Amino acid sequence: MSKKLFIVVLSLLLAGCASLGYYAQAVSGHLKVMSAARPIEEILKDPATDPALKKRLENAHVAREFASRDLALPDNNSYRTYADLGRPFVVWNVFAAPEFSVEPEKWCMVYVGCVSYRGYYDRDEAERYAEELRRSGLETFVGGIPAYSTLGYFSDPVLNTFLRYGDTETARTIFHELAHQKVFVEGDTEFNESFAATVENEGLRRWFAHNGNPDQQQAFAAQQRRREQFVQLADEYRGKLRALYAAHQPPEEMRRAKAEIIAGMKQAYAVMKKDWGGDVRYDQWFEHDLNNAKIASLGLYTQLVPAFEAMLEKEGRDLPRFYQRVTELSRLPKAERQAALNGSGKSEPVIKSAKLE
Repeated sequence: MSKKLFIVVLSLLLAGCASLGYYAQAVSGHLKVMSAARPIEEILKDPATDPALKKRLENAHVAREFASRDLALPDNNSYRTYADLGRPFVVWNVFAAPEFSVEPEKWCMVYVGCVSYRGYYDRDEAERYAEELRRSGLETFVGGIPAYSTLGYFSDPVLNTFLRYGDTETARTIFHELAHQKVFVEGDTEFNESFAATVENEGLRRWFAHNGNPDQQQAFAAQQRRREQFVQLADEYRGKLRALYAAHQPPEEMRRAKAEIIAGMKQAYAVMKKDWGGDVRYDQWFEHDLNNAKIASLGLYTQLVPAFEAMLEKEGRDLPRFYQRVTELSRLPKAERQAALNGSGKSEPVIKSAKLE
């Protein structure tokens, strides 16, 4: 065990803000991810490497170089190795919310502060914990996550869990996760994820311009429009639920009205999908239990993207200057950060680039 890892593990064990069993699975799971990683250059030189995998890793390598050279993101060993975990997601996050609230539960962790999810490397463990929460009266949602960042503490590898989604998603993920290494504020999920999503969006704009692939760019633009429409729909109905719960009606009346709102959300999605020409990417999200925890999970990550986009525009889309401005903002107390961002641009949510199962 390296000195760095020993310090991190020791800190986790001494934290006392979650069970040792939970931290043990987190440490063990991450070690398995790291042990599975091989240098990408080595894999590319290996004649036994599958040609399709080689092509995707070549693209990942180019995107990684682009991130540091053109986006001024950290130039380190992250995303220069590859790990095939033999599963569709690297972790499964458990989200929870009360029966009459769309405000998610929070858990406090070392280094990242309090967050609105709890991650597990094994899906069965995630489902067991979700069941415990359900027995306590909470609504839950377990979502598969293809990537996460260790904030530069470790050299994060490219994973099969996001490589499988294609070249655009791979580039998007690399830009997003490296942005977390650039600026990260403990305990402020909305700030961190909105900043990373803004860097990701700007990175993709420049990536497409650099590659000069109009077909790919058009396909991505269409996907983004649908993504935004979907999240706007979720935001609209989350607002309806929030208003219902704030009225503090008798429980049975709220349950009836809640069911009507959720049914209305499903109907609105069916209408919206007709305009998409048969795109069914969000069908599975609606097919499973639709509850407060699932609806709340969509609003956690990128609600401040419009404000960060306005800030980037104000800085002339100069990324180093933008990073400096965000770094200065990150040093302020949370209330002051929120006030500054709310003055930068209207806040409307867009979805995080994670695949929710």
